[in-house]
Amino acid sequence: MYRKNEIIELNITSLTSDGDGVGRAGELVFFVPNTAVGDIIRARVLKVKKNVGFARVEEVLTPSSDRIEPDCPVSRSCGGCVYRHISYDAELSAKRQKVIDAVTRIGKLPADLVKNIIPSEKIDGYRNKAMIPVGLDRAGEVVMGFYARHSHNIMHCLRCQLSPEIFNAIAGDFYTFLRHRPQLIYTPQNRRGIRHLYLRYAESTGDVMVCVVAGDRHFEDDTLLYDSLTEKYDCIKSIVVNVNPDDTNVILGKRSYTVYGDDSIADTLCGLRFEIAPAAFYQVNRSQAERLYGKAKDYAALTGSETLLDLYCGAGTIGMSMADRCKELIGVEIIPEAIENAKQNAARNGVRNARFLCGDATKAAETLRAEGIRPDVIVVDPPRKGLTPELIDTIVQMSPDRVVYVSCDPATLARDLKLFSEKDYSVKEITPCDMFPRTAHVESVAYLKTDH
Repeated sequence: MYRKNEIIELNITSLTSDGDGVGRAGELVFFVPNTAVGDIIRARVLKVKKNVGFARVEEVLTPSSDRIEPDCPVSRSCGGCVYRHISYDAELSAKRQKVIDAVTRIGKLPADLVKNIIPSEKIDGYRNKAMIPVGLDRAGEVVMGFYARHSHNIMHCLRCQLSPEIFNAIAGDFYTFLRHRPQLIYTPQNRRGIRHLYLRYAESTGDVMVCVVAGDRHFEDDTLLYDSLTEKYDCIKSIVVNVNPDDTNVILGKRSYTVYGDDSIADTLCGLRFEIAPAAFYQVNRSQAERLYGKAKDYAALTGSETLLDLYCGAGTIGMSMADRCKELIGVEIIPEAIENAKQNAARNGVRNARFLCGDATKAAETLRAEGIRPDVIVVDPPRKGLTPELIDTIVQMSPDRVVYVSCDPATLARDLKLFSEKDYSVKEITPCDMFPRTAHVESVAYLKTDH
Protein backbone atom coordinates (compact mmCIF):
# COMPACT_ATOMS: atom_id res chain seq x y z
CA MET A 1 0.00 0.00 0.00
CA TYR A 2 1.38 3.37 -1.01
CA ARG A 3 1.30 6.22 1.49
CA LYS A 4 0.51 9.90 1.04
CA ASN A 5 3.60 11.97 0.03
CA GLU A 6 5.52 8.86 -1.00
CA ILE A 7 7.63 9.38 -4.14
CA ILE A 8 7.15 6.77 -6.86
CA GLU A 9 8.31 6.30 -10.44
CA LEU A 10 5.65 5.96 -13.15
CA ASN A 11 5.59 5.31 -16.88
CA ILE A 12 2.61 7.17 -18.40
CA THR A 13 0.92 4.83 -20.86
CA SER A 14 -2.42 6.50 -21.64
CA LEU A 15 -4.69 9.44 -20.85
CA THR A 16 -8.05 9.57 -19.09
CA SER A 17 -11.08 11.25 -20.64
CA ASP A 18 -10.25 14.29 -18.48
CA GLY A 19 -6.71 14.49 -19.84
CA ASP A 20 -4.84 13.06 -16.82
CA GLY A 21 -1.97 10.68 -17.44
CA VAL A 22 -2.33 7.03 -16.41
CA GLY A 23 0.55 5.04 -14.93
CA ARG A 24 0.74 1.75 -13.08
CA ALA A 25 2.67 1.01 -9.91
CA GLY A 26 2.36 -2.66 -9.08
CA GLU A 27 -1.35 -3.50 -9.05
CA LEU A 28 -2.40 0.13 -8.55
CA VAL A 29 -3.30 2.58 -11.32
CA PHE A 30 -2.35 6.23 -10.70
CA PHE A 31 -3.86 9.30 -12.33
CA VAL A 32 -1.43 12.21 -12.79
CA PRO A 33 -2.35 15.60 -14.32
CA ASN A 34 0.05 17.48 -16.63
CA THR A 35 1.65 14.35 -18.03
CA ALA A 36 1.93 12.91 -21.55
CA VAL A 37 1.92 9.41 -22.98
CA GLY A 38 5.54 8.25 -22.95
CA ASP A 39 6.61 10.35 -19.94
CA ILE A 40 8.66 8.61 -17.26
CA ILE A 41 8.18 10.62 -14.07
CA ARG A 42 8.81 10.82 -10.37
CA ALA A 43 5.43 11.49 -8.74
CA ARG A 44 4.23 12.37 -5.27
CA VAL A 45 1.30 10.28 -4.01
CA LEU A 46 -1.61 12.52 -3.01
CA LYS A 47 -4.36 10.00 -2.29
CA VAL A 48 -4.86 6.24 -2.50
CA LYS A 49 -8.16 4.39 -2.80
CA LYS A 50 -8.82 0.67 -3.11
CA ASN A 51 -7.99 0.32 -6.80
CA VAL A 52 -6.67 3.71 -7.89
CA GLY A 53 -4.35 6.42 -6.71
CA PHE A 54 -3.81 10.10 -7.44
CA ALA A 55 -0.44 11.79 -7.72
CA ARG A 56 1.30 14.93 -9.01
CA VAL A 57 4.46 15.31 -11.02
CA GLU A 58 7.62 16.01 -9.04
CA GLU A 59 10.11 15.50 -11.88
CA VAL A 60 9.98 14.42 -15.51
CA LEU A 61 12.80 11.90 -15.83
CA THR A 62 12.27 11.11 -19.53
CA PRO A 63 9.94 13.43 -21.44
CA SER A 64 7.48 12.14 -24.00
CA SER A 65 8.00 13.10 -27.65
CA ASP A 66 4.54 14.75 -27.38
CA ARG A 67 5.62 17.06 -24.58
CA ILE A 68 6.12 20.80 -25.19
CA GLU A 69 6.89 23.68 -22.83
CA PRO A 70 3.63 25.24 -21.55
CA ASP A 71 3.30 28.87 -22.63
CA CYS A 72 1.01 29.80 -19.72
CA PRO A 73 2.45 30.37 -16.22
CA VAL A 74 -0.66 29.04 -14.44
CA SER A 75 -1.59 26.14 -16.72
CA ARG A 76 -0.47 23.51 -14.20
CA SER A 77 -2.91 24.71 -11.54
CA CYS A 78 -5.73 26.30 -13.57
CA GLY A 79 -8.77 24.13 -14.21
CA GLY A 80 -9.07 25.16 -17.85
CA CYS A 81 -6.28 23.87 -20.09
CA VAL A 82 -5.32 20.22 -19.54
CA TYR A 83 -3.39 19.79 -22.82
CA ARG A 84 -1.16 22.89 -22.90
CA HIS A 85 1.91 20.76 -22.18
CA ILE A 86 1.54 18.55 -25.30
CA SER A 87 1.59 19.29 -29.03
CA TYR A 88 -1.68 20.08 -30.78
CA ASP A 89 -1.34 16.97 -32.95
CA ALA A 90 -1.04 14.86 -29.80
CA GLU A 91 -4.08 16.61 -28.33
CA LEU A 92 -6.17 15.90 -31.43
CA SER A 93 -5.09 12.26 -31.34
CA ALA A 94 -6.05 11.99 -27.66
CA LYS A 95 -9.47 13.51 -28.28
CA ARG A 96 -10.22 11.24 -31.23
CA GLN A 97 -9.14 8.27 -29.11
CA LYS A 98 -11.50 9.44 -26.36
CA VAL A 99 -14.39 9.18 -28.82
CA ILE A 100 -13.18 5.79 -30.14
CA ASP A 101 -12.90 4.40 -26.60
CA ALA A 102 -16.46 5.46 -25.75
CA VAL A 103 -17.90 4.21 -29.05
CA THR A 104 -16.25 0.78 -28.81
CA ARG A 105 -16.54 0.15 -25.05
CA ILE A 106 -19.95 1.69 -24.34
CA GLY A 107 -21.58 1.71 -27.76
CA LYS A 108 -20.20 -1.68 -28.84
CA LEU A 109 -19.63 -0.17 -32.30
CA PRO A 110 -16.65 -0.52 -34.66
CA ALA A 111 -13.77 1.93 -34.19
CA ASP A 112 -13.59 2.68 -37.91
CA LEU A 113 -16.91 4.54 -37.69
CA VAL A 114 -14.96 7.38 -36.03
CA LYS A 115 -13.47 9.58 -38.75
CA ASN A 116 -10.62 12.07 -38.48
CA ILE A 117 -11.18 14.87 -35.99
CA ILE A 118 -11.87 18.36 -37.36
CA PRO A 119 -9.06 20.56 -35.97
CA SER A 120 -9.68 24.11 -34.83
CA GLU A 121 -8.34 26.91 -36.99
CA LYS A 122 -7.44 28.78 -33.81
CA ILE A 123 -5.73 27.08 -30.87
CA ASP A 124 -5.54 30.25 -28.77
CA GLY A 125 -7.73 33.33 -28.59
CA TYR A 126 -10.82 31.52 -29.85
CA ARG A 127 -13.23 32.11 -26.95
CA ASN A 128 -15.86 34.78 -27.59
CA LYS A 129 -17.11 34.55 -24.00
CA ALA A 130 -15.29 34.81 -20.66
CA MET A 131 -16.66 34.74 -17.13
CA ILE A 132 -13.93 35.97 -14.80
CA PRO A 133 -14.59 35.64 -11.05
CA VAL A 134 -13.64 38.45 -8.69
CA GLY A 135 -13.04 38.03 -4.96
CA LEU A 136 -10.85 38.68 -1.92
CA ASP A 137 -7.98 36.51 -0.76
CA ARG A 138 -7.30 35.67 2.88
CA ALA A 139 -5.37 38.92 3.31
CA GLY A 140 -8.30 40.94 2.01
CA GLU A 141 -6.59 41.73 -1.30
CA VAL A 142 -8.60 41.81 -4.51
CA VAL A 143 -8.03 38.77 -6.73
CA MET A 144 -9.37 38.19 -10.19
CA GLY A 145 -8.80 35.36 -12.63
CA PHE A 146 -9.86 31.72 -12.74
CA TYR A 147 -10.83 28.97 -10.37
CA ALA A 148 -8.04 26.57 -9.50
CA ARG A 149 -8.59 22.97 -10.54
CA HIS A 150 -11.31 21.20 -8.52
CA SER A 151 -11.86 24.19 -6.23
CA HIS A 152 -13.64 27.50 -5.81
CA ASN A 153 -10.40 29.30 -4.96
CA ILE A 154 -9.72 32.16 -7.36
CA MET A 155 -6.26 31.94 -8.87
CA HIS A 156 -5.13 35.48 -9.68
CA CYS A 157 -4.47 35.72 -13.42
CA LEU A 158 -5.37 38.58 -15.73
CA ARG A 159 -4.38 36.94 -18.98
CA CYS A 160 -5.86 33.80 -20.53
CA GLN A 161 -4.38 32.31 -23.69
CA LEU A 162 -7.81 31.08 -24.78
CA SER A 163 -9.30 34.60 -24.75
CA PRO A 164 -8.86 37.27 -27.43
CA GLU A 165 -6.40 40.03 -26.56
CA ILE A 166 -9.22 42.55 -26.07
CA PHE A 167 -10.57 40.47 -23.17
CA ASN A 168 -7.19 40.40 -21.46
CA ALA A 169 -6.77 44.16 -21.89
CA ILE A 170 -10.22 44.96 -20.47
CA ALA A 171 -9.68 42.51 -17.59
CA GLY A 172 -6.42 44.26 -16.71
CA ASP A 173 -8.12 47.67 -16.57
CA PHE A 174 -11.04 46.25 -14.60
CA TYR A 175 -8.62 44.90 -12.01
CA THR A 176 -6.76 48.22 -11.86
CA PHE A 177 -10.06 49.90 -11.00
CA LEU A 178 -10.89 47.36 -8.27
CA ARG A 179 -7.43 46.87 -6.82
CA HIS A 180 -7.72 49.71 -4.28
CA ARG A 181 -11.48 49.31 -3.79
CA PRO A 182 -11.84 46.00 -1.88
CA GLN A 183 -15.09 47.32 -0.41
CA LEU A 184 -16.69 46.88 -3.84
CA ILE A 185 -16.21 43.10 -3.88
CA TYR A 186 -19.16 40.82 -3.19
CA THR A 187 -19.08 38.72 -0.02
CA PRO A 188 -21.78 36.44 1.42
CA GLN A 189 -22.09 39.01 4.22
CA ASN A 190 -22.63 42.18 2.16
CA ARG A 191 -24.29 40.58 -0.93
CA ARG A 192 -23.89 43.86 -2.82
CA GLY A 193 -20.53 43.96 -4.50
CA ILE A 194 -18.99 42.81 -7.77
CA ARG A 195 -18.81 39.06 -8.38
CA HIS A 196 -17.79 38.50 -12.02
CA LEU A 197 -16.58 40.31 -15.09
CA TYR A 198 -18.46 38.71 -17.98
CA LEU A 199 -17.26 39.52 -21.51
CA ARG A 200 -18.78 38.66 -24.90
CA TYR A 201 -17.24 39.25 -28.31
CA ALA A 202 -18.73 39.35 -31.83
CA GLU A 203 -15.96 38.03 -34.04
CA SER A 204 -17.42 39.26 -37.35
CA THR A 205 -17.74 42.88 -36.18
CA GLY A 206 -15.21 43.12 -33.34
CA ASP A 207 -17.92 44.45 -31.00
CA VAL A 208 -17.63 43.72 -27.27
CA MET A 209 -20.19 43.53 -24.48
CA VAL A 210 -19.06 44.11 -20.91
CA CYS A 211 -21.36 42.61 -18.30
CA VAL A 212 -20.65 43.33 -14.62
CA VAL A 213 -22.26 40.74 -12.35
CA ALA A 214 -22.92 42.28 -8.94
CA GLY A 215 -25.15 41.93 -5.92
CA ASP A 216 -26.69 45.34 -6.54
CA ARG A 217 -27.42 47.55 -9.54
CA HIS A 218 -25.23 50.41 -8.34
CA PHE A 219 -21.83 50.51 -6.65
CA GLU A 220 -19.30 53.18 -5.75
CA ASP A 221 -17.69 54.93 -8.74
CA ASP A 222 -19.65 52.80 -11.22
CA THR A 223 -19.99 55.70 -13.69
CA LEU A 224 -16.25 56.31 -13.46
CA LEU A 225 -15.61 52.67 -14.38
CA TYR A 226 -18.00 52.70 -17.33
CA ASP A 227 -16.67 56.02 -18.68
CA SER A 228 -13.04 54.91 -18.39
CA LEU A 229 -13.73 51.71 -20.33
CA THR A 230 -15.76 53.29 -23.14
CA GLU A 231 -13.28 56.14 -23.56
CA LYS A 232 -10.41 53.69 -23.98
CA TYR A 233 -12.12 50.96 -26.03
CA ASP A 234 -14.19 51.99 -29.05
CA CYS A 235 -15.13 48.33 -29.56
CA ILE A 236 -17.29 48.29 -26.39
CA LYS A 237 -20.82 48.69 -27.72
CA SER A 238 -22.70 47.56 -24.63
CA ILE A 239 -22.25 47.62 -20.85
CA VAL A 240 -24.77 45.69 -18.78
CA VAL A 241 -25.11 45.19 -15.04
CA ASN A 242 -26.52 41.81 -14.08
CA VAL A 243 -27.85 41.68 -10.53
CA ASN A 244 -27.31 38.48 -8.54
CA PRO A 245 -27.51 38.96 -4.75
CA ASP A 246 -28.00 35.26 -3.96
CA ASP A 247 -25.36 33.18 -2.21
CA THR A 248 -25.13 30.61 -5.00
CA ASN A 249 -22.75 29.17 -7.58
CA VAL A 250 -25.07 30.29 -10.39
CA ILE A 251 -23.28 33.18 -12.09
CA LEU A 252 -26.07 35.24 -13.66
CA GLY A 253 -29.06 36.63 -11.81
CA LYS A 254 -32.51 37.19 -13.29
CA ARG A 255 -32.30 40.98 -13.77
CA SER A 256 -30.07 42.87 -16.20
CA TYR A 257 -29.77 46.63 -16.76
CA THR A 258 -28.11 48.23 -19.77
CA VAL A 259 -26.04 51.19 -18.58
CA TYR A 260 -24.28 51.99 -21.84
CA GLY A 261 -25.04 51.34 -25.51
CA ASP A 262 -27.24 48.51 -26.72
CA ASP A 263 -28.87 45.58 -24.93
CA SER A 264 -26.97 43.14 -27.16
CA ILE A 265 -24.24 42.83 -29.77
CA ALA A 266 -24.60 41.11 -33.15
CA ASP A 267 -22.49 38.42 -34.81
CA THR A 268 -22.81 36.29 -37.93
CA LEU A 269 -22.71 32.49 -37.93
CA CYS A 270 -23.14 30.40 -41.08
CA GLY A 271 -24.20 33.56 -42.93
CA LEU A 272 -26.94 34.33 -40.38
CA ARG A 273 -27.10 37.27 -37.98
CA PHE A 274 -27.54 36.56 -34.27
CA GLU A 275 -28.09 39.00 -31.41
CA ILE A 276 -25.99 38.16 -28.35
CA ALA A 277 -27.52 39.27 -25.05
CA PRO A 278 -25.94 38.42 -21.67
CA ALA A 279 -28.01 35.25 -21.14
CA ALA A 280 -28.28 34.19 -24.79
CA PHE A 281 -26.69 30.90 -25.84
CA TYR A 282 -24.04 31.28 -28.53
CA GLN A 283 -21.23 28.96 -29.54
CA VAL A 284 -17.99 29.92 -27.78
CA ASN A 285 -15.76 29.09 -30.77
CA ARG A 286 -17.63 30.70 -33.66
CA SER A 287 -15.44 29.68 -36.60
CA GLN A 288 -15.24 26.08 -35.38
CA ALA A 289 -19.00 26.01 -34.81
CA GLU A 290 -19.40 26.76 -38.50
CA ARG A 291 -17.33 23.67 -39.31
CA LEU A 292 -19.33 21.52 -36.87
CA TYR A 293 -22.64 22.75 -38.28
CA GLY A 294 -21.30 22.23 -41.80
CA LYS A 295 -20.62 18.57 -41.03
CA ALA A 296 -24.10 18.22 -39.48
CA LYS A 297 -25.57 19.77 -42.62
CA ASP A 298 -23.64 17.31 -44.80
CA TYR A 299 -24.99 14.39 -42.77
CA ALA A 300 -28.56 15.77 -42.99
CA ALA A 301 -28.26 15.54 -46.80
CA LEU A 302 -31.23 17.86 -47.36
CA THR A 303 -32.59 18.41 -50.88
CA GLY A 304 -35.22 21.08 -50.22
CA SER A 305 -38.28 18.84 -49.89
CA GLU A 306 -37.78 17.59 -46.33
CA THR A 307 -39.32 18.40 -42.97
CA LEU A 308 -36.50 18.94 -40.50
CA LEU A 309 -37.08 18.55 -36.74
CA ASP A 310 -34.45 20.26 -34.55
CA LEU A 311 -34.68 18.98 -30.96
CA TYR A 312 -32.89 20.92 -28.18
CA CYS A 313 -32.74 23.78 -30.68
CA GLY A 314 -31.66 26.48 -28.23
CA ALA A 315 -31.62 29.82 -30.06
CA GLY A 316 -32.13 27.96 -33.34
CA THR A 317 -28.59 28.16 -34.69
CA ILE A 318 -28.19 24.59 -36.01
CA GLY A 319 -31.66 24.33 -37.54
CA MET A 320 -31.52 27.76 -39.16
CA SER A 321 -28.14 26.95 -40.68
CA MET A 322 -30.02 24.22 -42.62
CA ALA A 323 -33.31 26.08 -43.23
CA ASP A 324 -32.34 27.02 -46.78
CA ARG A 325 -32.15 23.31 -47.66
CA CYS A 326 -35.48 22.06 -46.24
CA LYS A 327 -39.20 22.59 -46.83
CA GLU A 328 -40.06 23.11 -43.16
CA LEU A 329 -38.02 23.54 -39.98
CA ILE A 330 -39.54 22.76 -36.57
CA GLY A 331 -37.45 23.66 -33.52
CA VAL A 332 -38.13 22.41 -29.99
CA GLU A 333 -36.57 23.76 -26.78
CA ILE A 334 -37.70 23.72 -23.14
CA ILE A 335 -36.29 27.15 -22.19
CA PRO A 336 -38.87 29.89 -23.00
CA GLU A 337 -36.24 32.64 -23.38
CA ALA A 338 -34.32 30.53 -25.90
CA ILE A 339 -37.46 29.88 -27.96
CA GLU A 340 -38.26 33.60 -28.00
CA ASN A 341 -34.68 34.25 -29.06
CA ALA A 342 -35.01 31.62 -31.83
CA LYS A 343 -38.20 33.26 -33.14
CA GLN A 344 -36.48 36.65 -33.20
CA ASN A 345 -33.44 35.20 -34.94
CA ALA A 346 -35.65 33.59 -37.60
CA ALA A 347 -37.50 36.85 -38.22
CA ARG A 348 -34.28 38.84 -38.31
CA ASN A 349 -32.80 36.52 -40.93
CA GLY A 350 -35.93 36.20 -43.04
CA VAL A 351 -36.33 32.48 -42.29
CA ARG A 352 -40.01 31.98 -43.10
CA ASN A 353 -40.20 28.19 -43.17
CA ALA A 354 -39.50 27.74 -39.46
CA ARG A 355 -41.65 27.41 -36.36
CA PHE A 356 -40.50 26.92 -32.80
CA LEU A 357 -42.21 25.06 -29.96
CA CYS A 358 -41.48 25.51 -26.26
CA GLY A 359 -41.54 22.29 -24.28
CA ASP A 360 -39.81 19.11 -23.23
CA ALA A 361 -38.26 17.40 -26.26
CA THR A 362 -39.89 14.04 -25.52
CA LYS A 363 -43.40 15.46 -25.05
CA ALA A 364 -43.08 17.82 -28.03
CA ALA A 365 -41.95 14.97 -30.27
CA GLU A 366 -44.90 12.88 -29.10
CA THR A 367 -47.27 15.80 -29.84
CA LEU A 368 -45.89 16.18 -33.36
CA ARG A 369 -46.21 12.46 -33.94
CA ALA A 370 -49.83 12.59 -32.75
CA GLU A 371 -50.44 15.42 -35.26
CA GLY A 372 -49.25 13.09 -37.99
CA ILE A 373 -46.06 15.03 -38.64
CA ARG A 374 -43.33 12.74 -39.88
CA PRO A 375 -39.98 14.50 -40.11
CA ASP A 376 -37.62 13.28 -42.81
CA VAL A 377 -34.56 14.30 -40.79
CA ILE A 378 -34.18 14.84 -37.05
CA VAL A 379 -31.27 16.77 -35.57
CA VAL A 380 -30.58 16.47 -31.84
CA ASP A 381 -28.12 18.53 -29.81
CA PRO A 382 -28.83 17.47 -26.21
CA PRO A 383 -27.07 18.59 -23.01
CA ARG A 384 -24.24 16.51 -21.57
CA LYS A 385 -26.61 13.91 -20.11
CA GLY A 386 -27.71 12.92 -23.62
CA LEU A 387 -31.12 11.65 -24.71
CA THR A 388 -33.68 9.81 -22.60
CA PRO A 389 -34.67 6.27 -23.66
CA GLU A 390 -38.23 7.61 -24.03
CA LEU A 391 -37.12 10.26 -26.52
CA ILE A 392 -35.12 7.71 -28.50
CA ASP A 393 -38.24 5.52 -28.67
CA THR A 394 -40.30 8.49 -29.85
CA ILE A 395 -37.74 9.42 -32.52
CA VAL A 396 -37.71 5.83 -33.78
CA GLN A 397 -41.53 5.79 -33.87
CA MET A 398 -41.50 8.98 -35.95
CA SER A 399 -39.39 7.00 -38.43
CA PRO A 400 -37.16 9.72 -39.92
CA ASP A 401 -34.91 8.65 -42.78
CA ARG A 402 -31.87 10.18 -41.07
CA VAL A 403 -30.86 11.27 -37.56
CA VAL A 404 -27.99 13.69 -36.99
CA TYR A 405 -26.73 13.66 -33.37
CA VAL A 406 -24.54 16.53 -32.18
CA SER A 407 -22.92 15.66 -28.85
CA CYS A 408 -20.70 17.30 -26.25
CA ASP A 409 -20.07 14.05 -24.34
CA PRO A 410 -18.68 10.91 -26.04
CA ALA A 411 -19.89 8.60 -23.26
CA THR A 412 -23.57 9.56 -23.46
CA LEU A 413 -23.34 9.70 -27.26
CA ALA A 414 -22.03 6.11 -27.35
CA ARG A 415 -24.74 4.96 -24.93
CA ASP A 416 -27.47 6.50 -27.08
CA LEU A 417 -26.01 5.24 -30.37
CA LYS A 418 -26.15 1.72 -28.94
CA LEU A 419 -29.86 2.17 -28.21
CA PHE A 420 -30.50 3.51 -31.72
CA SER A 421 -28.58 0.63 -33.29
CA GLU A 422 -30.79 -1.83 -31.38
CA LYS A 423 -33.88 -0.17 -32.90
CA ASP A 424 -33.13 -0.49 -36.63
CA TYR A 425 -30.98 2.66 -37.02
CA SER A 426 -27.44 2.08 -38.29
CA VAL A 427 -24.62 4.40 -37.28
CA LYS A 428 -22.88 5.34 -40.53
CA GLU A 429 -20.24 7.82 -39.36
CA ILE A 430 -19.05 9.76 -36.33
CA THR A 431 -16.88 12.85 -36.75
CA PRO A 432 -15.18 14.39 -33.70
CA CYS A 433 -14.70 18.15 -33.73
CA ASP A 434 -12.29 20.10 -31.54
CA MET A 435 -14.43 23.01 -30.40
CA PHE A 436 -12.32 23.81 -27.32
CA PRO A 437 -8.57 23.43 -27.97
CA ARG A 438 -6.35 22.84 -24.94
CA THR A 439 -9.30 21.71 -22.81
CA ALA A 440 -10.50 18.14 -22.25
CA HIS A 441 -13.78 18.69 -24.11
CA VAL A 442 -14.52 17.21 -27.53
CA GLU A 443 -17.69 17.53 -29.59
CA SER A 444 -18.89 14.95 -32.09
CA VAL A 445 -21.53 14.69 -34.78
CA ALA A 446 -22.96 11.27 -35.69
CA TYR A 447 -24.93 10.23 -38.76
CA LEU A 448 -27.60 7.52 -38.41
CA LYS A 449 -29.82 6.05 -41.12
CA THR A 450 -32.89 3.87 -40.87
CA ASP A 451 -32.56 0.23 -41.87
CA HIS A 452 -36.20 0.09 -43.04
